Amino acid sequence: MKQKTTDLSLGKVKIKIGHKTLGEDPVIFAGPCAVEDYETMRHIAKELKALGVDVLRGGAFKPRTSPYAFQGLKDEGLAILKALKEEFQMVISTEILDVRDLDKTHEVVDIIQIGSRNMYNYVLLQEAAKLGKPIILKRGFSATVEEWLSAAEYILAEGHEEVILCERGIRTFETTTRNTLDLNSVAYLKEMSRLPVMVDPSHGTGKRSLVKAMALAGIMAGADGLLIETHVAPEKAVSDAIQTISMDTLADILETTSTIWRLR
Repeated sequence: MKQKTTDLSLGKVKIKIGHKTLGEDPVIFAGPCAVEDYETMRHIAKELKALGVDVLRGGAFKPRTSPYAFQGLKDEGLAILKALKEEFQMVISTEILDVRDLDKTHEVVDIIQIGSRNMYNYVLLQEAAKLGKPIILKRGFSATVEEWLSAAEYILAEGHEEVILCERGIRTFETTTRNTLDLNSVAYLKEMSRLPVMVDPSHGTGKRSLVKAMALAGIMAGADGLLIETHVAPEKAVSDAIQTISMDTLADILETTSTIWRLR
């Protein structure tokens, strides 16, 4: 049976996000890796709103390799995101790690993010689909494109089509960067899949200096949007500071993305 993700006869999936439609307009998700204290988050949200960023992203729950690393503010983080959503009228995206957290995030989160580590968590994918919200499905760091699409099928099989594939880099033998950003997959998916595709150049490189170049390369490869870690003081970010960019760099990316989008 042909997978629905690759059955182009069904038409490309277009997802409404704020005032834009993913698949027709470039959509930018930006914010810190992890939700921080209220004042810092408010400062970030205010700057992002002024730049015209479409979605405020920030993790209230953080999966970390070490159990002793910062795990996120959890419920307090959700409360901060809710306050910012109400004040700035921004679309909110955050990562969900556990089915037990789905109910508590329902009123706050507009777009659910399923991280790389949970791509194979099929129960979470199925339960998240039942909320009826757009879902960003990040590629597992050792997953093939076929495995990634099969994971997306778990969501589509629940009758929910609003799935966004996010290329965030894969683990290879190369060690000069945190991951290898596989832009081949972006071009391939735009040709072979019905689903919109985003690029995360922050995790894809793990280096602040490379984020802009790879973000723009992702747009040229056909990406419908970008997921970027941004902060008002990148060096002081609580999580993943080394790959977090400044507001000035984000402004440059936004301007150049608009130009590339019109040319491609």
